[in-house]
Amino acid sequence: MTQTLKIYVGYDSREDIAWQVARHSTLRHATRPVEIYPLKQPALRELGLYTRGVDTATTEFSLTRFLTPYLAAHDGWSIFMDCDFLVTRDITEILSLLDPAKALYCVQHDYTPANMVKMDGKAQTVYPRKNWSSFMAFNGAHPGVKALTPGVVNAETPQYLHRFSWLDDADIGALDREWNFLEGEYAKPEALPMCVHYTNGGPWFEDWQNVDFGDEWRAERDLYLARAAE
Repeated sequence: MTQTLKIYVGYDSREDIAWQVARHSTLRHATRPVEIYPLKQPALRELGLYTRGVDTATTEFSLTRFLTPYLAAHDGWSIFMDCDFLVTRDITEILSLLDPAKALYCVQHDYTPANMVKMDGKAQTVYPRKNWSSFMAFNGAHPGVKALTPGVVNAETPQYLHRFSWLDDADIGALDREWNFLEGEYAKPEALPMCVHYTNGGPWFEDWQNVDFGDEWRAERDLYLARAAE
């Protein structure tokens, strides 16, 4: 029996269309069963899974992302990605790249942000392993992932969580850059990446129309809107 790949997408109430397009593009290309859920902070609070105080993070899902493997509640692989993603091919291809000996896979970016202001005027922050956590594949069977409980997510510092201090470095696998291609930070490649990440801002913001792969995002949005109107 083919295992369903569970995917959790960060949800921010200011960017609903980004979530809708991320979901639509993922489903449209998937050739194996996938389930996609938005990580909505109010719902997680209502369930008692997220109890941290109000923070000043750029997005509403800054830390709720680390609840992904707990929510998936199985020993298979689960994925988290930010809402500002466009998936251009079959995301289930990732399953052939993952070693069950690893706890987590991500693109291990090493860069200095090109812009110090992002999205809707929010200040850009710089920290070690920046954007590693914007696309993560979690191995639900790994002890290091099983230990990432809601208690840990609610108690530990953002730095501890985002820098993967809860794992040994040897347990972190590396994905090719195309699985989390940072638009505006890397030179535009000839081939369309698997996952385009509009990390500084995407075409759903008025001031971010001229980004690389903006036409591809708008085309996917139009497909989503046409289907939603049926």
